[in-house]
Amino acid sequence: MRSKILVADEIHENGLAILLSTPMLEVDQKVGLTADELHACVPNYDAIVVGETTAVQKDLLKLAPQLKVIAKAGADVDNIDVQEATRRGVIVMNAPSSHVVSAGEHTIALLMAVHRHLPIAVESMKQGKWEKKKFQGREMAGKTLGIVGFGKTGALVARYASRGLRMNILVYDGIVTSDMIKQHGFRPVSLPELYEKSDVISLHVPLNPDTRNMLNEKIFNSMKTGVIIINTGRAGLIQESALLAALDSGKVAGAAVDIHSELYLQHGRLLNHSKVICTPDLSVATDEAQANVSRSIAESLRDYFQNGSLGNAVNVAVVDPVLRSKIGPYIELARRLGMFVAGLSSGNAVKIEIGYRGELVGWDLRPMTTAVLMGFLNVFKGSDVNLVNANFVAEEAGIQVLETILKESVDGRPSITLQVFSKQGSLVKIEGALIRRFGDEPRIIGINEFVTEAVPAGPMLIVKNEDIPGMIAGISGILAQRNVNIAQMNLSRNCAGGTAISITNLDSPADDITLEQIRSINGILNVHQIIIDGLPELKICS
Repeated sequence: MRSKILVADEIHENGLAILLSTPMLEVDQKVGLTADELHACVPNYDAIVVGETTAVQKDLLKLAPQLKVIAKAGADVDNIDVQEATRRGVIVMNAPSSHVVSAGEHTIALLMAVHRHLPIAVESMKQGKWEKKKFQGREMAGKTLGIVGFGKTGALVARYASRGLRMNILVYDGIVTSDMIKQHGFRPVSLPELYEKSDVISLHVPLNPDTRNMLNEKIFNSMKTGVIIINTGRAGLIQESALLAALDSGKVAGAAVDIHSELYLQHGRLLNHSKVICTPDLSVATDEAQANVSRSIAESLRDYFQNGSLGNAVNVAVVDPVLRSKIGPYIELARRLGMFVAGLSSGNAVKIEIGYRGELVGWDLRPMTTAVLMGFLNVFKGSDVNLVNANFVAEEAGIQVLETILKESVDGRPSITLQVFSKQGSLVKIEGALIRRFGDEPRIIGINEFVTEAVPAGPMLIVKNEDIPGMIAGISGILAQRNVNIAQMNLSRNCAGGTAISITNLDSPADDITLEQIRSINGILNVHQIIIDGLPELKICS
């Protein structure tokens, strides 16, 4: 069955061709739908592709129960309710890097235009005037450019300005480390130092509660007199009244902004200010950028429906492609461990502590932690919990999630440890690892104080009993009487004559009668049956 894709906004033909040529996708291009028309048709689709025009908000998401992906042909996701999509387990994808060259070049173009008064000088010439002295500008060589936000665009602007224009570069980023900035050859500084020492300040950060109005009256007062402001991000990064006051006083010598919405035309005073250069969302308005953006989002959408790849997802922890082959088996191990430990828990968990050992410690732990939660919550809340909303659902359920870094195990084998707590204390602790015999095979290597090597797959019978003769014979005898075949069995005990545990993989689940008969055996302490991913694929011998 083919997945249905709705292309609700115009995208470049390069991207559309990729979608149309993918056999497993059924693509409908319906551009310019009214809100009512969109609401009426969206329940039929598995994915929707939007640009800057169509909004995907809570009211629309309520009407789309089978929606799996929202694909934004662009970098920002301002017109998408990402939180609501995440709560509903819908992946939000964008094309964050495809426009970098275009955005970087446009920033440099604005930087040069404001330094040399190009737009108003051109307009003056077209009016038949010769005002050479009026438009005397500044050289950029030797000036200090402060880059706020060292993402791909910010980094590219820094390279262009330092190498091509011979400017001195200061960089601030709240996430990128100082060492990483230094590796690129630039000087990391604090935000106050950047404001104080920069001749030009260029903003390359997203708009969020922390960055809204980040340039305000107080911040402008801390800058050099005659500073120039460049903003190819969102208008909300700058407090407009404060910028106008700084322009009028001369504190800011000039500003160049790329406006992202025609609604901003209502703000006439800033747009008409003689020291301000404005462009109508031109940062990514090149043929190359539009082609790259559409190709990138189409490839991400195609790859998701072909093989489950989550490239460019904004609300899912995405695995570094370099590590994907290494971390992938551990993500699968983590998911199975989550399902297994849920089967041994009573459903009243308030905390899950996840411990990582060995080479895992140096990796991004989020994909594995999310996989643990998905597996755990699938047992209690069903298959609607996925890698997108697992963290959200856990938080909503009041489950605290802790990640810990553990010391190397004795044999140096990387492993994942899960411990589940109720309000009364620890419920169960398990440890899992990969066994490299025929590929990376997941194994459970510990349950509480017991050492084992069990395969977390299919129907599993976990029996705890007193360590006395005849226990295994009694269990296997009942299974045989009930026509339940044993695939393999792992045994462990804490000490001779103490407590023992058996983990038995079955070809088919044991029914309630079988489980009760096993529980009735003298010396049995408890019995759990866990089914991981349904029934295994059996190879029948001829």
